[in-house]
Amino acid sequence: MNGNGRGGLSGLKIISQAKRENYLQWDEYFMALAFLSAMRSKDPVTQVGACIVDSENKIVSMGYNGMPVGLSDDELPWTKGQEDPLQNKNFYGFVYPVCHAELNAVLNKNTLSVKGCKIYTTLFPCHECAKVMIQSGIREVIYFDEKRVSTPSGDASKIMFLKANVKLTPFERTHRKITIDLS
Repeated sequence: MNGNGRGGLSGLKIISQAKRENYLQWDEYFMALAFLSAMRSKDPVTQVGACIVDSENKIVSMGYNGMPVGLSDDELPWTKGQEDPLQNKNFYGFVYPVCHAELNAVLNKNTLSVKGCKIYTTLFPCHECAKVMIQSGIREVIYFDEKRVSTPSGDASKIMFLKANVKLTPFERTHRKITIDLS
């Protein structure tokens, strides 16, 4: 080290360059990951993805809607409206066997807890997923698709989130197109 305490870097010229301006904002990035995760779903009608992020913008978990581990994607029904109740996604009107994206994201976390985290989801959460998110300590839900907001399940979700002080945030659409070319 020379006498100036800079380890001989006194003659180094630093050239300042402006940062790139068209980079993804955090919300765009995490919602894009939720959409990418949804592409893993084998459901022919509704593909949903979720991404859980901690307070430091680190990804804690991701999930998509799919059959529970150990159940074949090929042996259980993905459709509704069949005459035979066992060939319907909803067995005899009961809950169908598919695990929702939000549930999978909470269960597949890579940390001990998701308490205080945010979840980005491509579809407004149903009442069952709302219970799971509240119980696990999720503090904010950022959702893209609002088609479930005005349903009885969506109403129940909103009431539970409100009473549990979980912030509901519709995703602010930037109308940016994100393309991934794997060719």
